[in-house]
Amino acid sequence: MMTCRELAAQIEKMQPDACPRDVARLCLLLANHVPTIEGLDDERSLSEAWQEMGIRLQAATDQHAAMTEDIEELARTDPRDFTMEQIWILIRAIKVQSQILQLYVGQPPVEP
Repeated sequence: MMTCRELAAQIEKMQPDACPRDVARLCLLLANHVPTIEGLDDERSLSEAWQEMGIRLQAATDQHAAMTEDIEELARTDPRDFTMEQIWILIRAIKVQSQILQLYVGQPPVEP
């Protein structure tokens, strides 16, 4: 049975320059990505999960960056003057935040 310490050691091999906080974050993301942590025992499975999680995390990060710009623009607007488009921006921002949170807590995405 693989432990978090063993998973962290594997991550440190794959990313030797990663700081402890990043290693811990990656352990959490990877452990939440697979049904059981034992699924990361062999190098091939770990590599596949690593790549898939990297793609998902990058997509969520890109969406978050785009939404942050939109939210900052909305913050300069009087909420009483919001248009329907601005309200949809807020709804999309909530959805993006939810997706990122789901990556970290390991829950399946909520269906709309």
